[in-house]
Amino acid sequence: MNIATVVQAFVSILWLVVVGLIVLAVLRASRGYKVRSISVTILAVAIIAVVLTSISAGIVFIQPEQRGVVISALAPDGYRTQALQPGLNWIIPFMENVVVYPISRQTYTMSILSKEGNLPGDDSISARTSDGQEVLIDSSVIFSVDPEQVIKLHIAWQDRYIDDLVRPLARGVIRDAISQFGVEEVYSSKRNELKTEITTEMSNSLQDNGLLLGDFVLRNITFSPEYAASVEQKQIAEQQAQQAKFVVEQRKQEAEQARQLAQGQADANVIQAEGSANARLIEAEAEANALLKISSAITNNPEILSYLYINKINPGVQVMLLPNEDINYFYPLPNIGPTEMLESNPTPTSQPTPTATPSSPEPTPTLTETPEG
Repeated sequence: MNIATVVQAFVSILWLVVVGLIVLAVLRASRGYKVRSISVTILAVAIIAVVLTSISAGIVFIQPEQRGVVISALAPDGYRTQALQPGLNWIIPFMENVVVYPISRQTYTMSILSKEGNLPGDDSISARTSDGQEVLIDSSVIFSVDPEQVIKLHIAWQDRYIDDLVRPLARGVIRDAISQFGVEEVYSSKRNELKTEITTEMSNSLQDNGLLLGDFVLRNITFSPEYAASVEQKQIAEQQAQQAKFVVEQRKQEAEQARQLAQGQADANVIQAEGSANARLIEAEAEANALLKISSAITNNPEILSYLYINKINPGVQVMLLPNEDINYFYPLPNIGPTEMLESNPTPTSQPTPTATPSSPEPTPTLTETPEG
């Protein structure tokens, strides 16, 4: 609890007691009562109140976020050269008084919206770019009083440093910085550079006057309706160009996919054709080898042609009829198959001499007489 506040409250109570006692004494005197004892009490309380009032006038408590400038009637320059530091301080009662300054950070906002800025209504900063375009700037200046220069600030600005220093200085610096950039640079490529330049210039100017710049916030940049419409049209055109470029890339990808698919199909056809050609080649080589074996078999066994001929006519025939002038002979065919004829190469032998025997189911040669004609 602030002891200076407690002392001042106690002094106020004493003075109320003095006033109450005086009223009581007047009432008693008007009724003819003695007021000597009350008068003594009033005098004692009044003396205590005066003493405590003097003491309370000399006690000053400075908060941690404050600094105090002592205005003194006894100092040669009219003020103490050292500011009061946080804590309980003593000054000469009725000869000195203290002006307290906050050293915590403060924010001054200038906005186009009436409820956001420190002043009602449109308080944005109108500025011209290097190419003549008008822009409206919303900004906030975060600053604080330099504890080491609080006396200097008091001498130069007193309590007017916000309205007479921070506000006009910020608006001037912003206008000067905007005039060095083109309109497109302000809202796009060089916005950070613009903010850096404003911050540097404003920091130097405020420091020269006893203030410290905490930060500069470039809140918003508003353009004229005509320029805003042209920017919107430009963005629409750029988006359409990007969309067209995307469509072209998509068509290229689709064409590339189609080309790769066709190339794959062509490669598959080539592989299939090569496979078919290799199969035909193998088949032709097999047929050629088969024909060579057949030719060799026929060369070694000429009877194979007769057998193949008869077997072509009737594959189930077992005997053959040999014509003669007077009688016909049934002669059994050799028991040999096509595979055996091709794979084996038997040595040709003379045919057995047919003999005329009665017809019987035995597989021996049979001579049968048949009428001629």
